[in-house]
Amino acid sequence: MIGTGIHNISADEYHQDPVAGGSLTSSGAVKLVNECPAKFDYERRHPLPPKDVFDFGSAAHRLVLGAGRDIVVVDADNWMTKAAKAQRDEARANGLIPLLAGDYVVVKAMAVALRQHPMAAALLDPERGTPEQTIVWQDGPTGVWCRALVDFLPHASDGRYVLGEYKSATDASPAGCAKAMWSYSYHQRAQWYVRGAQKVLGDAALVLIFQEKSPPYLVNCREPDVFAMRHGRDRNDEALEIYAACSKAGRWPGYEPEDEVAPLPLPDWMTNRYLKEGTW
Repeated sequence: MIGTGIHNISADEYHQDPVAGGSLTSSGAVKLVNECPAKFDYERRHPLPPKDVFDFGSAAHRLVLGAGRDIVVVDADNWMTKAAKAQRDEARANGLIPLLAGDYVVVKAMAVALRQHPMAAALLDPERGTPEQTIVWQDGPTGVWCRALVDFLPHASDGRYVLGEYKSATDASPAGCAKAMWSYSYHQRAQWYVRGAQKVLGDAALVLIFQEKSPPYLVNCREPDVFAMRHGRDRNDEALEIYAACSKAGRWPGYEPEDEVAPLPLPDWMTNRYLKEGTW
């Protein structure tokens, strides 16, 4: 069991929640506000099995950050054959990352390209920090214990900690980064990490490092702006309040309301069309 501070533990230990009494993560906070408490509670008690796309992301993290589980290369074109599936499942059972040979070539090329990008290379420089560090803190207003596994925790520079968070992407253009940030709630997760770092370390910020998964493996470093971080803060505050209330009541409700029949409106775009055309 671990408490407030910075901890160098494995990802498996992190995901098993080593905080006494349980703690909330950024993924949990996103699920609480984007879905419902019932799904959050079920999935934390019944973890979902790994997906191939997650293996690719984990492998990219391994080669880029130099931390995490080792990679096992499976000499197959896809996961369709029984032999390939068996090797994949065996690797996962042994705590390794299974990766197709073709995908391994890609992640190696991505790691090379990233190290040639001035800003990304500086943000993830092993001489200036440590990869995959766990931050644990207690939220003041709600008393909820929180944890975060940050990709790269740097040493302080001029009294400020600038965290680097690596994301593989299909489109690392400015518009693509903005779309991915909204689609995957990266701004909410970023605010969660910064919140924890500020609580434990002091002044902190975070930069999202996007990298495309196709040649030439372009990189784009972006810091969520003040409005994105404010929205992320509001969403995290809401998640903490939901978590605290549900934990206290011992009840994790589904879709609200549960005690009445609610009206079911048309999508907003159709309602607006009716209003605009005056056909209501």
